[in-house]
Amino acid sequence: MLTFYYIFISLLFIFTILPKIPSSHWIFRVPDFGKIQITYLTIILFGVGFFVEKNQYFWYSQAFLLVLFVYHGITLVKYTPLYPVKKHQRNSHSSQKIHFISANVYQFNTEFHRFIDLINRNKPEMFLTMESDNHWENALQVLEKDYPYQHKVTLENTYGMHFYSKIKIEDSKTHFFVADDIPSIEAHLKTEEGFEFVFFGVHPPPPSPTEEETSKERDGDILSVAKRVTEIQKPVIVVGDFNNVAWSKSSILFRKTSELIDPRVGRAFVSTFHAKYRLFRFPIDLMFHSEDIFIEELKTLENFGSDHLPVYCEFFIDEKNDQQEERIETANHKEKEEAEEMIQEGKEEDGERDAVVTED
Repeated sequence: MLTFYYIFISLLFIFTILPKIPSSHWIFRVPDFGKIQITYLTIILFGVGFFVEKNQYFWYSQAFLLVLFVYHGITLVKYTPLYPVKKHQRNSHSSQKIHFISANVYQFNTEFHRFIDLINRNKPEMFLTMESDNHWENALQVLEKDYPYQHKVTLENTYGMHFYSKIKIEDSKTHFFVADDIPSIEAHLKTEEGFEFVFFGVHPPPPSPTEEETSKERDGDILSVAKRVTEIQKPVIVVGDFNNVAWSKSSILFRKTSELIDPRVGRAFVSTFHAKYRLFRFPIDLMFHSEDIFIEELKTLENFGSDHLPVYCEFFIDEKNDQQEERIETANHKEKEEAEEMIQEGKEEDGERDAVVTED
């Protein structure tokens, strides 16, 4: 028992220190995803420690576990209701409430009806699908009467994206920032009240032993989006499967570069992947927004057969309200240079992806 106690302490330390190493290899980037689980395991192991045989190192070990817990806790508490963030009420200057659903549908999920039912029940003004191929596009045609505005990027490589809206899309484009098979959607919308805003849908490739060896394309893609956001003078929302967590270095750099707000702060983790395993679920479907967009609700919805849970958001726009300005962090000169370097590395990285991906 004592041996296992020290083995687990060593593993927790390794998984804590790996993300601090400045390497883009997946071995160093993936442990960041498990910060929530590492924190829970740390406090569980601390409790278990009182039931194992004690030796001269026991109290040092327990003290070390407390330090680990505090270290992770300082980061994670920001993504809970315990962290104070001022809530804002909609007023006469604000838009009506707008709702959207963002979902990685899993390309090989054929339970199309479950997702269609989810849309029909929740009736969002907009929804974004990721990993949507030609089969998904055909299945979603039944919703086009209710969602007359669309932007479709149909791919068979698990990076297809489809955006559907009841709100008028005045202009839209597909970006391929770092690779010609990794799209991002930029849609400019205008409500009937005259409120304009821009919706970005993103889905960069993950660093993992089964996909991309490094995080270079992922980081370069999201930072390219951040750079593009700074050129837009309208309210902005960036949504999608980032294959990243909000507290990672590249996510923080994205937030500072784009000068957008992370709505999870003071709210919840909103963990989405893996949908079937609650204890091993990570918050990798992220959202960021400009200071003139105010989030009323952000949560996950029920599983519809994908490996990701869908994200549901309710928000309003108020360009005359500057009360969120203090939540914006800005990248300094060194961070801007680092972002540019990561964008270039992402473009130079040669991701070896098949044009058509099969489940086998």
